[in-house]
Amino acid sequence: MSSEVVPSSFRDPSGFLFRRDGILLRQINPSYREEYELLRSSGLYDRLVEMHLLTPHTEIDAAGATDTAYKVIQPEIVPFISYPYEWSFSQLQDAALATLRAQRQALENGMVLKDASAYNIQFQRGRPLLIDTLSFARYQEGEPWVAYRQFCQHFLAPLALMAHRDVRLSQLLRVHLDGIPLDLAARTLPWRTRLQPGLLMHLHAHAASQKRHQSRRTSKRRARVGRHAMRGIVGSLEGAISRLRWRPSGTAWADYYSETNYSDAALEEKRKLVGRFLDAAQPRSVWDLGANTGLFSREASQRGIRTIAIDADPAAVELHYLDVRKRGDGNILPLCIDLTNPSSSMGWEHEERDSLLARGPADCVLALALVHHLAIGNNVPLPKLASFFARTCRSLVIEFVPKEDSQVERMLATRADVFPDYRQDVFEESFAPHFTLVAAEKVPGTARTLFHMRAASCPEA
Repeated sequence: MSSEVVPSSFRDPSGFLFRRDGILLRQINPSYREEYELLRSSGLYDRLVEMHLLTPHTEIDAAGATDTAYKVIQPEIVPFISYPYEWSFSQLQDAALATLRAQRQALENGMVLKDASAYNIQFQRGRPLLIDTLSFARYQEGEPWVAYRQFCQHFLAPLALMAHRDVRLSQLLRVHLDGIPLDLAARTLPWRTRLQPGLLMHLHAHAASQKRHQSRRTSKRRARVGRHAMRGIVGSLEGAISRLRWRPSGTAWADYYSETNYSDAALEEKRKLVGRFLDAAQPRSVWDLGANTGLFSREASQRGIRTIAIDADPAAVELHYLDVRKRGDGNILPLCIDLTNPSSSMGWEHEERDSLLARGPADCVLALALVHHLAIGNNVPLPKLASFFARTCRSLVIEFVPKEDSQVERMLATRADVFPDYRQDVFEESFAPHFTLVAAEKVPGTARTLFHMRAASCPEA
């Protein structure tokens, strides 16, 4: 019976995650015994699970844990771990509000969140929920909320910057893994944000207070915060978060399907082809790379396939998430990731946050209307693309868009054509060492070809 500690789970003295024979488990240390018993006896655990705010778990035999284990629990598996710097504006906003709802409920049951990290939230069945069962502590009357600063850095600061400066500032979370420093956010935000009571109190004044405390040699006794005041802080934060708005303006990619060179008939034929190839592949998981607003992600989702829909355009991802949320589609997770600079392994010893490739491979990848953007728009040679896709999937549905296509002609209209090898025969030669061709069909009404390939390392089904 082999056990392996999950590298990202070493900071919490209350317990850690480990895998036993490939099964994900969480050890609870004796130091967390009283809090865990209160979590269960107070009804907080049951209430949060009922509200879809906390991942459920079962208690199991402690064999394979350390000798000091108090309990071992088996949490429900989250199939794909995503990170805050990959979320759209509304995803981060929904995650913030879910954290505050959990804090509000905890107060009603005599507990508080001792950890308000955005990394404790994952999207499961289309909803944001807490995955860290050990994030709760007994509420001590009069004590301030210990996770207040962390919440403001992980949620309020990036959301305010995205709403009031530029949505792309969410990428600061890739640099500041413990959230965006409040003084940095305060200096970057426009002055007018000081006129908004929530941002003034929880961001600007909070940042100034931090600076004053850091300059003092001795800290004064902390002010007491009663339960009523604590509820007021949570309510004020909920209001500040909810009032933040970012409305995606039209971009080349968010408006792609309204401006594409496809006729309605051709688009419908392509949709049928993609569906037929998915039916042949029978994947349990799909990564739709260059998903845009998710037209073809839905082809996988409606077949009950877990689908990660990846695009580099924040507006397209935001619109996709809002659509997924409206339809209640629990199979699709839209993420904002630039394939030319995807999420890398980060944190302590490069092991706390996994790279995109480390979270794969997917059973199947959709790469539709993508190759020309990478090969011509970003100068990635076709053999490099073939090698990349071979690392991402076991089955591949990929579209080749030739130079005579109007979309490629538009790309080459403002630059020299230095891509003599961008041809379908070279494309096929480049992918042949990595993939076995299953099927290839022209998309009716277009010059494009859709390929279904199987990774050479995978046997036929």
